[in-house]
Amino acid sequence: MILIALRLMGWIAVWIGSLAVLVVFLSPGFTPLFVPLLGYATFRAVLQLAYIRPSIYIQRVLWHYPWQLLSGVPRGRNKHPGVQEDEMWLELPNPEEPAEQIPLLFLSGMRTFWWMRRFGTARTKPELKAEIEPLWFAGDPRFIAVIAADGRRGEAPKRLHLLYQLTATGRRGIEPTDWNASPDAVERARRSGAHVPDVARSRTS
Repeated sequence: MILIALRLMGWIAVWIGSLAVLVVFLSPGFTPLFVPLLGYATFRAVLQLAYIRPSIYIQRVLWHYPWQLLSGVPRGRNKHPGVQEDEMWLELPNPEEPAEQIPLLFLSGMRTFWWMRRFGTARTKPELKAEIEPLWFAGDPRFIAVIAADGRRGEAPKRLHLLYQLTATGRRGIEPTDWNASPDAVERARRSGAHVPDVARSRTS
């Protein structure tokens, strides 16, 4: 969040500074030279604003779930056979029924290219695949989670990325589900930012 705020202020400063130089020191004939810079600075500033909400959710998830280091996590770049959406995916065990594998999709298109290159195809370099093996994970795959690549010497995660179930977004027209989770698991997910129903109400209706 600190880096996002600093980048946002930096690009705003670049925009204001460029405009000030153009208006105060240069003639109108230099305007075409500054239009690309002003446009790029605007784009980067808006992009930083878009990163704020996912970063807040990432922080909420990490407040309520500890990091885990997982090895050999099934993943793919093609459509998962168990879901309708055609997105990259990970398969993670249900915390309360480990035999059940739950697909967790990359529904957000932000900052996914780095992950896509490492998810792997037959032509993916082994050293790229190794950057997400083991995989850092925090959250509940039934609702919302954070994944990360292994940092230097395996001491800390990097490249944090928010993942969530479409049914936990609270969007209109999408029925929420509790995945038969316990009341404690549902409440924990709710505190982490997921939109989940009241367990008792959903099971008695």
